[in-house]
Amino acid sequence: MILVLDTNAYRDWRRAGTWHENLALAERIIVPVTVLGELDFGFIKGSETAENRRRLQHFLAQRQVEISRPGEQTAAFYVEFRFYLQQKGKAIPANDIWIAASAVEHQGSLAACDGHFDELPMVKKAMAIVA
Repeated sequence: MILVLDTNAYRDWRRAGTWHENLALAERIIVPVTVLGELDFGFIKGSETAENRRRLQHFLAQRQVEISRPGEQTAAFYVEFRFYLQQKGKAIPANDIWIAASAVEHQGSLAACDGHFDELPMVKKAMAIVA
């Protein structure tokens, strides 16, 4: 299984252990660079910036974890999704569109805890496995 992490899934995993089983079962864990930016922005607003960055770096160093940087294919999916949303008269944050594009590009299931991604039925969503 390929699991693509949204920012809130990483945060919920760190805080409450949500997604733990999914992460343990994943052959590959994709972290879009957009998620890294959102996480670090949250870190600098908090009181444990250095510790949060250390934990993230430890996570990223795991053998099955990969950072996904946007390329031409990601951009093509972004355009397709943004146009689709515009045609539906729906809006979701631009970063979420980039994250969704990365999930589809990598043919992964998106681990996310918000409803924005429900607007994009072409994105396969992961359900948190509760042990």
